[in-house]
Amino acid sequence: MNIVSLLFSFAVSFGLLLIAMTVHEFSHGLVAYKLGDPTAKYSGRLTLNPLAHIDPIWTFILPLFLFISSGGQFIFGAAKPVPINYWALRNPKRDIIWVGASGPLSNLIFAAVLSFLLKLAPLPPVINFILINLIVINVVLGVFNLVPIPPLDGSRILMGLLPEALATQYASIEPFGFIILMVLIWMGVFGNLIWPLVSMFLRLLGVSI
Repeated sequence: MNIVSLLFSFAVSFGLLLIAMTVHEFSHGLVAYKLGDPTAKYSGRLTLNPLAHIDPIWTFILPLFLFISSGGQFIFGAAKPVPINYWALRNPKRDIIWVGASGPLSNLIFAAVLSFLLKLAPLPPVINFILINLIVINVVLGVFNLVPIPPLDGSRILMGLLPEALATQYASIEPFGFIILMVLIWMGVFGNLIWPLVSMFLRLLGVSI
């Protein structure tokens, strides 16, 4: 694949990733708002405008690096996290579970809706290709974020389930979370754990890649 084709392919994949990340972050903000925390709304993050959720490094530079270094086989990134005021939630210990779960669940639900649209009627090959890739990206983003390592959403769910003292200790590893994630990715742990779950969910949706 030459550099022009690679960059074009990245532009398409990046656009789809941006859609998935926007749905993800908007859902966090919306659920937090419904549960009593207006921080996302007052920060201008309770929106489906992708520009409000872009982080230059995590949303653009990291996906570009991963895409080019993998020869166009892999793209992943992260949006700017929606600000959440834990203590503004009506029931912080319980509600943080719903806030944490809302992002991954929104991606999986979005993927299910798209898979339903695929089955409604035959679509042009280009549209079919775009929808399948958007489904895959949403499923990967949803499953990956359920991993219970800070700052991923799975850690928020786990913190809400743990006793307060253990949750506080667990939260203290968040400054090292990115390093832990990179080490696990480099060791292939996530590839062996996450991809089988992604494949299983795609089979449930009747999507083949």
